[in-house]
Amino acid sequence: MVARPGSEGGGGSGGGKGGKGKLGGVSTGDSKAAKKRRRRANVLTSAAAILLILVGGGTVAGTYFFDDVELPAPKTEDQSNVVMFSNGAELARLGEQNRTVVAQTQINPVVQHAVAAAEDKNFYHHNGIDMKGILRAAWNNFTGGDKQGASTITQQYARHAADLKDISYNRKLREAVIARKLESTYSKDQIMGFYLNYVYLGRGYNGIEAAAKGYFGKSVVTPEGQKGAVTPYEAAVLASIIKQPEPSATHLGYDPAKNPVDAKDRWEYTMKNMVEMNWISPEVYAARKYPVVKAPSSNVCKTCKDDSATGIILRHVYAELAEMGISPTEFQRGGLQVTTTIDQKVQAAAEKAGSRKSKTSPMHDLPKTYQAAVIGIDPKTGRVLGYYGGDNPQGTDYGSYLNGTGTGLSGAGQSPGSTFKIYTLAAGLREGISFDTTWNGKLERNGGGKISNAGAEDDAVCQNGGGIERCKLEEATIQSYNFPFYWIADGIGASKVVQAAKDAGVRHLVNNDGKIIDLNNTDAETWKKNFSEEVAFGQFRVLPLEHAEGVATIVNQGERHEAHFIKSVKKMDETTGKFANYKSELGKGKQVFDKAQMSDLEGVMAKIPDHAKNVLKDGRQSIAKSGTWEYQDSSGKSSKNGSGDTWFVGGIPQLAATVWVGGAGNRLALKEKDGTSDMFGSGTPAQIWEDFIEAVTDALDMQKEEFPARQQTGDPNSTFANGKAAPPPPPAPTEEPQQEQEQQDNQDQNQDDNAGDNDDGDQDQDQDGDQDPDQDDDDQDQDDNDDGNNQPGTQAPTTSPTTTPPN
Repeated sequence: MVARPGSEGGGGSGGGKGGKGKLGGVSTGDSKAAKKRRRRANVLTSAAAILLILVGGGTVAGTYFFDDVELPAPKTEDQSNVVMFSNGAELARLGEQNRTVVAQTQINPVVQHAVAAAEDKNFYHHNGIDMKGILRAAWNNFTGGDKQGASTITQQYARHAADLKDISYNRKLREAVIARKLESTYSKDQIMGFYLNYVYLGRGYNGIEAAAKGYFGKSVVTPEGQKGAVTPYEAAVLASIIKQPEPSATHLGYDPAKNPVDAKDRWEYTMKNMVEMNWISPEVYAARKYPVVKAPSSNVCKTCKDDSATGIILRHVYAELAEMGISPTEFQRGGLQVTTTIDQKVQAAAEKAGSRKSKTSPMHDLPKTYQAAVIGIDPKTGRVLGYYGGDNPQGTDYGSYLNGTGTGLSGAGQSPGSTFKIYTLAAGLREGISFDTTWNGKLERNGGGKISNAGAEDDAVCQNGGGIERCKLEEATIQSYNFPFYWIADGIGASKVVQAAKDAGVRHLVNNDGKIIDLNNTDAETWKKNFSEEVAFGQFRVLPLEHAEGVATIVNQGERHEAHFIKSVKKMDETTGKFANYKSELGKGKQVFDKAQMSDLEGVMAKIPDHAKNVLKDGRQSIAKSGTWEYQDSSGKSSKNGSGDTWFVGGIPQLAATVWVGGAGNRLALKEKDGTSDMFGSGTPAQIWEDFIEAVTDALDMQKEEFPARQQTGDPNSTFANGKAAPPPPPAPTEEPQQEQEQQDNQDQNQDDNAGDNDDGDQDQDQDGDQDPDQDDDDQDQDDNDDGNNQPGTQAPTTSPTTTPPN
């Protein structure tokens, strides 16, 4: 409750002696009386200065002292930058000082009055200096006493604004002169605003807003009387801390958690002054009760996410702010409100699926030397919705190998294995290569040597097609055979595979010498020198985040959106306390691959989840590609003891998901949790991928969407294909053998019939001399002759001819 209308020292709006100041400040009008008072105060200040200088033996020229001291501009207070999840919830608060600057006009009046009551109850009535304090300092100087003296709120701010840190009489005088000049230039309300935004209140809280949130979880800008507003009792606690926020060698200070007895005594003092100055009513004072104060956090930097996997995201925020043109100096000054693309639910799903700290993660039962990275991107915007790159935000970021300050790389990534084939296929489709082309897996690579085919023996390759010498590209993609991809790169050129990867979003590749090649700043000639045909099936290392962007491009039918972590940046206007739009994310994407060709690629990739036994529930359609790269020992030689890097990538129309599992630090021979089975991309990584997508679709209640219908593209007879020609089909079977057999059967039957007729004839001749049966046989023979005249290709009768029964 503010002062009652008409009471001394109350708000100017109440009609009392407060004048025009909103909170009872002295009028800043240039009336003759006001000018006269200011001149008199300035003379007294100068006189006191001269007196103190003379007594103290100072060297400053007396009469020119007042004019010699310059008025500093109001100090721009360094404040914290607030980083938020996409829904506005706080992710972290960054900056050396935990401060949020707020406009004085927005600060709850009861807070301003409480601070005046604790630090300078006559603030709204004096001219900025405490003459008694100056004279006391002079007397102490003369007697050898304490050089410190009481300071008004204006003097305290003058000391801060002019950076007067030494304890001397000269500083005290300059402080007083600057205070007078401040009072002549600014209103009481403005000076109070300067002070409240600068003052330190312990526990690392700079400024009244940070302190209110830290001690009570409230904001000082919430209007008085509304739910969540700072109460007079809470305001008095905050104000009482200012005198000594931290313990010293002689006193424990006034933090209630560290010195509850003295803190409450100081609170009583503040409350008494508040009622005395009519800033609260006697009823409010009588009902006073010391409020509950939040205990100090056990984690000094809880808001910095230094103990959370989410903390790794902050280095990406630093990097993108720099790309937006926000300098380190500007960032340190603070006052920025950064809204990230990170969705809290998607982030939780990524950590739950990929972190061994999660008991439900497939990583939980694996050795601590194993590490996973999980990245979820909205393919339609490029927004990184969830990002897990490790549990230690001060350690390696396994999702991108970005260093802790966001200024460079700390590592070179991992070999993507067969997941890189999606770019080889995109490049091949550009060159008109169809998924119906066939390839010869028995051909040796250039220079000699067999091309490995996922560990399969020759007779087991392409069992669903034409075998290893005429294997279709579609089956080779699903089964993850390598030889067609090697020959695609050999035919079209490895640089075109690199170009497709670059177009999709991959910026860096690492050559065999460990050198990181920036694809954005090099050309095809450089790529030819650094990358062989093995680039087609993922030998050369990539950064998972860049690979995830490329995967998102494929998922989004070939339209690329740059992966990013910042949705928007707002900057606070210190005069109004309001945040205004400052920087924003890029909007439009770029179509880098033909949509029809992408539908063809997606149509094949849609068959892989079923092949890997990772079909999403409820019939939700997904596309995927697994990848594994062999383990190499310290000498760089390949080993058959296991896999070094394992991947599973792909997604659904609303979410592109990339998962990597490998060694935490050095490469390892990866095994599944049974300790003996080699790990492949279709194992643990695929399960993490499935768990992640299932959790996200459930948490966000995503509707089922389908990929576009497949359009088969390219030439099945592409000249790049090298599969053996199919053997000629066997000759079409003729029916002559069957007809000859039937004719023989008919002849045999005729002979039987003739014999029977002769017998019948004899009978007939004996009985009545009838010769008709012979005529019937002649007719039947004709029929048999017709049958014998059937040409090849004509179906002959399959039933026996009918004979005339004997009479």
